[in-house]
Amino acid sequence: MSLYNFNLFKSKIQKNRNISLILGVLFFSIGIFDFCLNNFYEKNVTAFLPGFISFFTPLIFGMIGLYLIRIEFSGIKQLDKLNKNINTSNFNAALSISIILLIIFSVTPLLNWFILDANFIGENKEACTGGGACWVYIKIWFNRFMYGMYPNAEQWRVNATFIIVLGLMGVGYFFPLKYKKYLVFYYVIILPVISFLLIYYLISGGEFGLEWVETGAWGGLSLTFIVSFFSLIFCFPIGMMLALGRRSELSVVKYSSLSFIEFWRGVPLITVLFMSAVMFPMFLPDGTYVDKLIRVIVAITLFEAAYTAEVIRGGLQALPRGQYDAAKSLGMGYWRLHLLVILPQALKLVIPGIANTFLALVKDTPLIFVVGLLELVGMLNLAKTNPKWLGFSMEGYVFAGIIFWIICYSMSKYSQSLELKYKTDR
Repeated sequence: MSLYNFNLFKSKIQKNRNISLILGVLFFSIGIFDFCLNNFYEKNVTAFLPGFISFFTPLIFGMIGLYLIRIEFSGIKQLDKLNKNINTSNFNAALSISIILLIIFSVTPLLNWFILDANFIGENKEACTGGGACWVYIKIWFNRFMYGMYPNAEQWRVNATFIIVLGLMGVGYFFPLKYKKYLVFYYVIILPVISFLLIYYLISGGEFGLEWVETGAWGGLSLTFIVSFFSLIFCFPIGMMLALGRRSELSVVKYSSLSFIEFWRGVPLITVLFMSAVMFPMFLPDGTYVDKLIRVIVAITLFEAAYTAEVIRGGLQALPRGQYDAAKSLGMGYWRLHLLVILPQALKLVIPGIANTFLALVKDTPLIFVVGLLELVGMLNLAKTNPKWLGFSMEGYVFAGIIFWIICYSMSKYSQSLELKYKTDR
């Protein structure tokens, strides 16, 4: 083929491609436009067609449009990216256009309820006159949702405690490289001790001229964070020791760990909380008292440690036997073998499982409501029974759902970053 004929053929292809793109965009736009008119303005421009065909007209037009713009190696970067992601075949095109139409159908009513028809300004129930959400309810009860029954004048103590603890958690990122090996000791021992002292002396009070606030008055999101924080910190090392114990060659250690794990896995968490809050004090000597919050944290820690142990054990079993033999050939004992060779590799393999267990722990904290501790969901349940705000529970649960989603999504993204950071070829 001569150069002239080749250029003529190329220009023809270019011309046809442009026509296909124009027609594809036109058909796709008609499909979206028809769907929006039919659902939001109740105007069916294809009513002259039979009912069955008229119902699927947006999907048909969208399919035709995506088919026409399906051009492989067009040279247009954005178009090639679009085709690669949602338009590689007729099935993918149909699935993509269906999802797009579903999003348009769902988002608009939600947007109206969340923002457009919602009420944001007011001081009482009478301010909520629209058909949307009443965010005035959240504004009025916000302090209770955050701090529970904690005195308003003393809430700065809770804020100061959390700011200090967050600062201490971030200290590890600024450790000199030669001290990085002590980070585990810092996060497992030093940080929990300092956090406990801060909570005991600053939030509880009773010392240094601070007003005493009993744990029964604690609540809201701050209590959720306290329970989750200590449970997460303590359940991980306990679970790790239980996983090692279950794989031990010593019968007493092995079967003790196995019994512990199976016992806690066989009991529902709500039963564990009830036993810790109601039954456990009956077995204590006269005059002995352990705060309810401490009992609840210990119960959740032991419960979640059993599940964490099984996740870590899965990572230990995934390692080939050669890793153990290689470490032993270097003269390593049991603890050096596991701390320096086995555990780093095993934990790297089970980061998703550990993150999943931690997420489950955070979402299990609302169960402490059954023992009288009013965390975020507990305060929502209390607020919805208030005679002045009856009928607004939906806004409260949506608010709590958003909060828990942000917490869990952040933990999930952090776990993904750890996976990428420690990813190595096996």
